[in-house]
Amino acid sequence: MQISLQEAVGRNYADFWQTRKRYRVVKGSRASKKSKTAALNLIYRLLAYPESNGLCVRRYSNTLRDSVFSDLKWAIHRLGLDGCFECTVSPMQIIRRTTGQKILFRGLDDGLKITSISVDKGVLCWVWIEEAYEISNEDDFNKLDLSIRGEVPAGYFKQLTLTFNPWSGTHWLKARFFDAPDEDTFVKTTTWQCNEWLDAADRSVFAKMQRQNPRRYRIEGEGEWGIAEGLIYSNVIYEDFAVDEVRALPGIKAAFGLDFGFADPNALVCALVDNAAQRIYIFDEWYQGGVTNKIIAEQIKQMGYGGQRIVCDSAEPKSIAELVDEGIKAEASRKGRDSVNHGIQLIQNYQIVVHSRCGEDLSRGVANCSRYLTC
Repeated sequence: MQISLQEAVGRNYADFWQTRKRYRVVKGSRASKKSKTAALNLIYRLLAYPESNGLCVRRYSNTLRDSVFSDLKWAIHRLGLDGCFECTVSPMQIIRRTTGQKILFRGLDDGLKITSISVDKGVLCWVWIEEAYEISNEDDFNKLDLSIRGEVPAGYFKQLTLTFNPWSGTHWLKARFFDAPDEDTFVKTTTWQCNEWLDAADRSVFAKMQRQNPRRYRIEGEGEWGIAEGLIYSNVIYEDFAVDEVRALPGIKAAFGLDFGFADPNALVCALVDNAAQRIYIFDEWYQGGVTNKIIAEQIKQMGYGGQRIVCDSAEPKSIAELVDEGIKAEASRKGRDSVNHGIQLIQNYQIVVHSRCGEDLSRGVANCSRYLTC
């Protein structure tokens, strides 16, 4: 079976495909086919360099299966190579049958496993970091970067590919790769207009977004950085609303979200949600770093929310279990593919009304907890 590589891959990514620089960094709008192109390129690289191996990384290991792993299986099928690769979930890996080359999958939450990774045949050349904006700590990236070392065969090279949506202009990705790029870095911004595979219905979604939500379109349609100073939501007002009166409105639902931190602050946001009016009333919050889970539990009880359902970051099962042991009704959020993005997008359509008694750091707390408030 003969497959045209040009037809399979499509247009607008020739420079991405050809660069040999160590860092290949692509920010882009939704539907710009950056992830699909990265998947196609990684499979192609294994064929073109038969002693090479790949590594796919996301911040959380439990998000790999429905994102990069799925995209790579799609790429294998699109290139007509289904019989050439074996894809397994336990352990999660893709193996080229004839050579034993592997694509491995790791989350940065795997700790030492990510920095001590090795392959039994050939060399580890290619790293793909999907949704790189999830990596909030640049040091985590640096540790991974330093682990990709050693000699490679003549004609080979090592490369780290980062793909992401540019949610915040204060992210370290912008300062490091886009504000001051060097000779080792290739950067590219892509948009949905790069994707010739979209149909008329797909394109109309972006046209509607451009008319109705220009700010969202700037990020999701044009691939530009989010609002400066880390603000994700601009639809925020401050009012001394009567909490009991809002709570009595028909259809109001209470929502309590907790994002864990230690060096970074924990963020607890307490809200009342009016889905019919598309309004979220933030009536209380707590934002503090350097505290244990026991102290978090004591704080929640002290604030009077010990009996409330608290939706927490699902990447912290141990912390959730400790809160439950302390008598808190804590439970994990339900995370699917792009759940962070979808939560942010949903809340961007709501008017956020913040009680004036809440602190100045609340906007950061809401950003951290957005996916939990909508569960």
